[in-house]
Amino acid sequence: MKEEDLFFTLALTKVNGVGPIIGKRLIENFGTAKGVFDASYHELVSKRVAASLALQIQAKKGFSWAEKEVKLIEQEKITPLFYQAKAYPYYLRQCEDSPLLLFAKGNLTENWSSRNVVSIVGTRNPSTRGLDFCAKFMEAVQGYNPIIISGLAYGIDICVHKQALAFGLETYGVLGHGLNQIYPAKHGAIAKKMLKKGGLLTEFAVQSRIERENFIQRNRLVAGSSQATLVVESAIKGGSMSSITFANDYNRDVFAVPGRIDDPMSQGCNELIRTQRAQLLSDPLELIECLNWNKNKEKTKAIQPLLFVNLNADEQIIYDYLCQTQRDVIDLIALNCSLPIYKVSTILLQLELQGLVRPLPGKYFELV
Repeated sequence: MKEEDLFFTLALTKVNGVGPIIGKRLIENFGTAKGVFDASYHELVSKRVAASLALQIQAKKGFSWAEKEVKLIEQEKITPLFYQAKAYPYYLRQCEDSPLLLFAKGNLTENWSSRNVVSIVGTRNPSTRGLDFCAKFMEAVQGYNPIIISGLAYGIDICVHKQALAFGLETYGVLGHGLNQIYPAKHGAIAKKMLKKGGLLTEFAVQSRIERENFIQRNRLVAGSSQATLVVESAIKGGSMSSITFANDYNRDVFAVPGRIDDPMSQGCNELIRTQRAQLLSDPLELIECLNWNKNKEKTKAIQPLLFVNLNADEQIIYDYLCQTQRDVIDLIALNCSLPIYKVSTILLQLELQGLVRPLPGKYFELV
C-alpha cells in the first residue's frame, strides 16, 4: 500500500461519523480516500453525504494523527492491508462491517479464497478434556491444510495456536490492540513463532490504547475471517459467546463441543446446541464433512444432464465454469463469470432445481 494511500485512509478512519461501512461507500464514490478529502463540501453533499459529515471531512482533524501513525507503522515493520488487498482475509471482506484497514505481521497468505479456514475459540480456564480436543482436532484436519484462527488469549486460544504450529498448520492470532505489543506478554514467544507460519492481525492502530471493549470487537474479526467458528469450552456468559453471536450474524457455520451438564465450562456450549445456534460436534471429522473439506472425495463430472436440459447463455456460462472448478463459493462464481451476484444466485437456484448443482455449507456450490 502506497504511503499516500495509507495516510489518507488512516485519516478517514479518524473522521467522526465514519465507520467501516460509510468509509467504504465514500471511497467507492470518490475513488480513493484522498479523493474524499479533496472533494469540496458541495461535491460531498451532492453524493448524498450528510451535511454534518461533510463538515467533519472538510475539517481534516485526523491528519496529524495519521502522519504519526504512518511513521509508527514503518518503524514497527507492520504491513497495512486495505480491504481490497489480496492478503486481506477473503471471508472477512464479505462482511459489510469489515475494517477499511487491517494491520498485519507475518508470512501472510494471498490465497485465502481457495483455503479452508476455521476459527476456534474457548474459555480462558480449559479442562484437560478441552486441551486434548484441540490436539485431536489439529491431528484430524492436518491433511486438509486449513488456516487456523484464534485470539492469542489465555486458555483454549493459545492452545489452538500451539497445536496448529505443532502440526505444521498456518495460524493467525487476531489481537485487540496495536501490533507494537503482545497482550498477554507471556504469549510473545508463541506470537514470534506464528510469524513464520501465519501471523498476527488487528484493526487497531499502534496509537490505540488497550481497552476491554476492544476484545469484544476483536471477536467479530475472529468470527468474520473464517468459514466456520468452533467453540471448544465456554461458560454460559464466557467471552467466546460473543464470537458465536458474530458468527451467527454473519451467517457462518458454528460448531460447539458438548460437555457434562454439571460442568460450568460446558454450559455455554450446551446452551448453544440447545438453542440451535451451533451444531453439536463430537468428532472433528463431522466438521470436515459438513464444510466439505474432503478433497479425497471422488468427483464425477455431470455430463449426462446436458442431454436432457436446455440452458440459456448465462446458465451455460456458470455450468461450464463449475465443470472446470467442480466447486466454488458464490462470490467467486459471480466474479469469474462476470455476472452480478443477484443474478448468479437466481441461476444457481434454477440449476439446482434441474438437478445440475447442489448447495453446500459456506455458500459453496458444486456439480451433482
